Amino acid sequence: MAKEIYFNINLDVKTDSINVDNENPLDKMLSGLLPKNAFSREDDNSAFNLEMPFSENGINFVAIDLETATEERDSICEIGIAIVEDSKIKETKSWLIQPPDNEYDDFNIEIHGIRPRDTRDCPEFGEIWPEILPYLNGRVVVSHNTAFDMYVLRDSFLWNNIPFPNFAFFCSYRTSTKLVKGCYSYSLPYVCETLGIPFSGHHRAGNDAAACAEVFIKCIQLSGCNSYVDLQKACEFRCGRFSDNYFRPQLSTHQGGKSFKVEDIKGDPSKIDEGNYFYGKRVCFTGTCMYGIRKELLQKIADVGGIPLDSVTKSTDILIVGQQDYKKVGESGMSNKQKKAMSLKDAGAEIEIMSEKDFLNNI
Repeated sequence: MAKEIYFNINLDVKTDSINVDNENPLDKMLSGLLPKNAFSREDDNSAFNLEMPFSENGINFVAIDLETATEERDSICEIGIAIVEDSKIKETKSWLIQPPDNEYDDFNIEIHGIRPRDTRDCPEFGEIWPEILPYLNGRVVVSHNTAFDMYVLRDSFLWNNIPFPNFAFFCSYRTSTKLVKGCYSYSLPYVCETLGIPFSGHHRAGNDAAACAEVFIKCIQLSGCNSYVDLQKACEFRCGRFSDNYFRPQLSTHQGGKSFKVEDIKGDPSKIDEGNYFYGKRVCFTGTCMYGIRKELLQKIADVGGIPLDSVTKSTDILIVGQQDYKKVGESGMSNKQKKAMSLKDAGAEIEIMSEKDFLNNI
C-alpha cells in the first residue's frame, strides 16, 4: 500500500538537535506529542557505559539485520539478531514478519528469497516487536549499514505508533572501512572473506546478523581500542542513538569533508564488460541508496567500463534515483539533480532517469 506521507527527522550536526518540519503533516503531528525537551542533547557515554573499558573476557553487544519486502522502509519481513557476550556469539535468533498487506516486490524477493507465502501467517511488526525489544533495550546494537537498518526501524516505529527503544548503535560497515584493509568491497561477504570469517546465506537476517557480529568483533580487535569511546575516536564517528522520542544517526566527526571523491574511483581493467548496459555511459546518483553504499555502486559502474559522475551535466547519460528525503525535496519529490536532468531532457539532451532497482537489474 503506497504511503502519501514520508517522515524524516533532520539533524543539525552543529547543535546536535533535530529539526521538525511543521509543513510535513506527520512531523507536525509528532511535534505536538513531544515534550519540549524531547530532542535535547544527552550523554551517550554515561547512558550506555561507553567509556567503560572492555572486560578482560571481551565485549558485549547485539548485532541486528533487517530484510524488507518492498522499497518502503516500514516493510520489514525478517529480523535477525546475534547476541554477543565476552566476544563470542551466545545466541542467534530470527523472526519472519508479515509486511503491510503481505505485499512484496519481485526485486526484494530476488535479494532474500522470502515470499508472501512465507509470511502470510506470521505476526506483523507491531505484534512481534515486544518480543524483540528486550534483546536490544539498553544495549549497544550493531548493524552492517546503519544508514539502512536504523532508518527502517525508525520508520517502522513511526508508522506503527511504537515508542522508540533505548539503545546506542554502531555501524560495522563504517568501522570496517576504517580498520580492514585490502577489501575490494565493504559489503558483508567481502569483509568476511578478507577477515577469514566463514559466511553463507547472505541476505537472510539471522546469517547476516551473525556475520556482522563476527566482523565487529574482529574490527575492535584490529583497532586495539579498549572502550567504545576509544573506538569512536579511532574511526572518526559518533555512534547513533534511539531513546524516548529521540533519534540520531551515526555521525562522522571527520573534518576533511567528503570521505571519497568520485573522480578517484577507478575501474578494475579485468572486469571491463563492453556488453554491459553501463559501459561507456556517464552515470550519476541522487538520493539515498537503499540497496547498497553509493561508493560501492559507483565502483561497480567503473568496473564494467562506465564513468561515475558527481553531478548532472549536459554529458550525463544516466541519472539513478534512490530514496528522496521529503524535507529536502519538498512537494515536488525531486532533488536538484533530478530537476536539472529534467530541464536538460526538455532542452533535447538524451539523459535517462533510472530507478535504483533498474540499475541493479542492469549492472
